[in-house]
Parts: sequence; C-alpha cells; structure tokens
Amino acid sequence: MKFKIDENPPLEFADILRRADHDAETVLDQGLQGRPDPVIASTCQKEERILVTLDRNFSDVRAYPPDQYPGIIVLSLTRHSKAHLIEVLRRAIPLLESHPVQNCLWIVEEHRLRIREASE
Repeated sequence: MKFKIDENPPLEFADILRRADHDAETVLDQGLQGRPDPVIASTCQKEERILVTLDRNFSDVRAYPPDQYPGIIVLSLTRHSKAHLIEVLRRAIPLLESHPVQNCLWIVEEHRLRIREASE
C-alpha cells in the first residue's frame, strides 16, 4: 500500500510503514508542510496514497468523503508522545491485512478502530 504521512505524526511513521513493506512518503519529503488540508488531500488523491494524520479535520466525512480518497487514517489519541504514537501505529499495521482501508476513513484510538466506509 502507498501512504502519505502528514506533518504532525513522527517522521518515524514512514520508516515503520516501509519496514512493513509499504510505500511511504511524508508531506515534508515534498515540501508540503504548512499547506492547507485540501492541498494535502488533493495530493493524496493524485498520488493514490492513504493519508496518515493526527489532524481530526480529516475525519469530517462531509469535507473528505471516504469514497473520494484512497483512504484516510486519523489517529485520534489522548496522548501524543512520540513513543505512544509509534506504539499505536505498530498495533494498527497488522489490521491493514484484515480490514479494508481503500476508500475508507479509519479512526484509530488507543484501544479501538472505527471504520467509516464510503457507503455509510
């Protein structure tokens, strides 16, 4: 799978996904840091990349309908320490094999995964 890591998660997210045999780039790789959310979303559409972000604005299905994007993963966590974020991502990676992410919105919380499919 192809991922785009937004500017707010740790840069290590890209390395972790690459080690799990995924293609991962960061917003920083393309010099897109500080760009508005619609620009990031449009870039993900064009590149067919699943966005990984901490930005809860991307969980608004009216603004970002899941069926119009390759996938959006929002980490909605209570703690934002680097170690905690990395731990939660590592726990979520195996779920990519058993749960659809294509054209879905994933809300990853500490102890649950909520999936909003395009048809909902």
